[in-house]
Parts: sequence; C-alpha cells; structure tokens
Amino acid sequence: MKKQKSKMPQTRVLALGFAAIILTGTLLLMLPSASRSGQTSFLDALFTATSATCVTGLIIADTYQHWTLFGQLIILGLIQIGGIGFMTIGVYVAVLLKKKIGLKEREFLHESVSTLEVAGVVRLTKKIVQGTVFFECIGALLLATRFIPAKGMVKGIYYSIFHSISAFCNAGFDLMGDTQSYSSFVSYEGDVLVNLTLMALILIGGIGFIVWDDIYRNRLHFRRYLLHSKIVLVTTLLLTVVGTVLFFVIEKDGVLAGMNGTERLMGSMFAAVTPRTAGFNTTDVGALTGAGKLLTIVLMFIGGSPGSTAGGIKTTTFVVMILSALATIRNSYGTNIFRRRLEEDAIRKASTVFTINLTLAAVAAVVLLSLQTLPMDDVLVEVFSAISTVGMSAGITRELCSFSRGIIILLMYCGRLGSLTFALSFAQKKIVPPVQQPAEKIVVG
Repeated sequence: MKKQKSKMPQTRVLALGFAAIILTGTLLLMLPSASRSGQTSFLDALFTATSATCVTGLIIADTYQHWTLFGQLIILGLIQIGGIGFMTIGVYVAVLLKKKIGLKEREFLHESVSTLEVAGVVRLTKKIVQGTVFFECIGALLLATRFIPAKGMVKGIYYSIFHSISAFCNAGFDLMGDTQSYSSFVSYEGDVLVNLTLMALILIGGIGFIVWDDIYRNRLHFRRYLLHSKIVLVTTLLLTVVGTVLFFVIEKDGVLAGMNGTERLMGSMFAAVTPRTAGFNTTDVGALTGAGKLLTIVLMFIGGSPGSTAGGIKTTTFVVMILSALATIRNSYGTNIFRRRLEEDAIRKASTVFTINLTLAAVAAVVLLSLQTLPMDDVLVEVFSAISTVGMSAGITRELCSFSRGIIILLMYCGRLGSLTFALSFAQKKIVPPVQQPAEKIVVG
C-alpha cells in the first residue's frame, strides 16, 4: 500500500511564496543597473525588497536618490504584487488564459485574500484585480493634475502612477527625494486635492476586498451588508474622525503650529489616515509630541481591515477585543453587535492575533533598545510601524545596525503575512486527542 503524501499547509505555501518574491526582488535590486551608485549590499536590498513586498515603506536609502528608474520599477512591481497578493494575480492570469481553477487553488486563494468562504472566490479575484486597476487609474489621473504642471509631462505621469499605486497598496514609498530627501509629502501639506486623493486611495485599499464586493452588490443599502462589512466601515469612519480630532487638539501647538486652518485640518486628517497603514506623511513624524507619537502607534497597531492591502491587527480584531471585554464587564451572554452574535472562534483568533503582534513588537523594542542607544519613543514607532506594515518612521531607520535591521525585516514579513498565518505555517495539522487533560480553575484578572 502506497504511503499517502502529506500536503503542505496553505499557510506555509503563502509564507514560502512571499519569501520567494522577496528573495527575487532582493537579487534584482542588487544588480548594478538598479542603483545610481551601481552597488547595493545584500542586506540593504533585502530590507528594501521586504519593505516593498510587504507594502511597508520603511527605507534605508531615499527611493529617488538611491535607485535608478529600473530599481524604482522593481520596487513598484513588488508593491503591486505584495499589495493584492501573488495568488490573486496568478489566478487572474490563469482565468484570462482560460485555465481551469481547481479546488486546491480556490482554497489557497481563500486563505490569501481572507474571504469568508471558498465559494465565489474566483469571481471575487476578478473584481479585486479590475477594481485595483480602476482605483489606481482614477488616483493617477487626479494626481496628474498636480504633478504634470510641477514635474513635466513624462515625469509627472510617472510620479502620478507610482504614488497612486503606492497609496492604494498602502506601501508608503515616494519619489519626493527629487527635491528633498526623506521628505515624503511634507511640501504638499496644504494641497487639498493631493491630500484627499492619497487619503481616499489609502482608505479604499485598506477596507478589504470583501467589503468592496459587498458594496458593489448592495450599493448604499447598509442594512443588507454583511456583518463584517458593517464593522469595517463603521470602525474605519470612527477611527478617521476621532483620530483627526485628537491630532488637531494634541498637535495644535506642535507640528501644526504656524499652519492656517486648511493646512491644520488636512494635516490632522492625513495624520489619522496614513498610520492605517500607508506610511506617507505631510508632517515630520519625529517632531510629533509624545502624545502624538502614542496616538500614531495605537492607530498603526490597529491598522486596516482583513483581506486588504493594509496591515496591523485589523479593525475587526480591535472591535472584537473591545466587544468581548465589554461583554465580560457586563456579565452578558455572548458578544453581540448589529443584532448578531460573534462566534467564539472569532474571539479566540482575535485574542491570538492581538497577543502575538503585541508580543513581537514588545520583544523587538527591547532587543533594539539593548543593542543601540536610541530614544524609546522613536524605537516604539519603528517596531510598531514594521509589524503593522505602515512605513512611518521617526528617522532612526538609517541608524539601525545590521542585526536591528534584520529584526525589522522579520517584523515586516510577519506583519504582511499575518502573525497568525506565520505562526500556523510552522504548525502541524490539528490533532484532537482522544483523551484530554482534566480541567482546573485558576484566578484571572
């Protein structure tokens, strides 16, 4: 009797797939034609490839000043692949070639885009790719009205496309180093069109593909939406509004001092949106007050929504944790929202994701602080930015030693893949023991 071959877990396939893309990007970025100096070390190329593929945006060299057009296009390609997922792109190409998509591929895709069920996942894939192209094109057209007059026709079109893709994929890479290195969009702090376009792309890319499909099918009939979509949309709106108000109040005498009313409003709104998890900035992150940095860390930790281009623990995880705590405080049965009860499995997974991400960030911060003498608040911004694939930095990325950079690389990889998915990629198939250990009570809290 032939021994049945053990199947590789889907989570491990995804982990290895992302690793292969990062390694390929690393080798391409090490080519002499990819950098202006003609040489890039393996660690620097690996850091950049990981940051691009994991749509983070942390950089050790200014994207415009260090990389040639060829290198920038490699980074842009990694951003696009990492943003919507290599499985999504692969299946979409197979559909165009009229290849049959089997159950195995559908299951992998289901895991990749975090859908609620396997049924309809191929149809959703088409919408993901087509929707991505549509929104990125609209964003590029709007940005072109600013970049073409400022940069010229060819450069302006390129800048519009690059930054539209980077914003939609929540990557945070920019080419504004042509005027001042590491400046991001500080020079556009009062430009309403650029600010609103980038924020719209960030939010649309960060709400998740499931929500897209729900809105497409049910239009503006909110009551018909899935519970998942309702939670995502309401939480996203609340975090944006509350974050904007808090930044406006906290930083009125800080980084917002000296700005007019429009610039303050745009600066506050952008500061509330970009940590979720785009990485662009129109104000100096390093100059934020202690309260401003803490608020940024909280928003980065929450991140975007499941099945999106964003990172973080996700809005749904944040809501589930809050609701579970409230249910316990009230001593009520079940965790309810929008007249629906959440499954216990969702609560257990939310607790796991929250714990793993917080533990990884805490351990990484302790290691970095023990290796180098750096401000603790800046280190916390760095590690939470990495694990949440945000890309915002207080300016210490370039000061990190090789070992510290390796830790940030690992955090970015875990953050994009998903901490739970990364952990499960090393786990064996779940085995239910025939005999369980006796239970005993402990005191908690």
